[in-house]
Amino acid sequence: MDITINHFLAVSAVLFTVGVVGIFVNRKNIIVILMALELILLSVNINLVAFSVFSGTITGQIFAMLVLTVAAAEAAVGLAILVVYFRNRGDIAVESVDLMKG
Repeated sequence: MDITINHFLAVSAVLFTVGVVGIFVNRKNIIVILMALELILLSVNINLVAFSVFSGTITGQIFAMLVLTVAAAEAAVGLAILVVYFRNRGDIAVESVDLMKG
């Protein structure tokens, strides 16, 4: 049994679905929302690399590296903001984020 592009697309679709469900189900914890967003970006990377390998070009792999760079920056900045917010407020509840106006 050979692994085809359909296998990669199925894994990517499952990861994307888990990420979207994770965002919609858990709206109270910011860290879980960031993890779900990382799952969505991972599914995009799987698609990019799979299409790149099966088409014989390197373009998708280059875009996947760019997506990884953006994901790492997003995680670093997001966690830094969460640490500062936690030091000021004492919790990281999503409901109280709208209090940070001004």
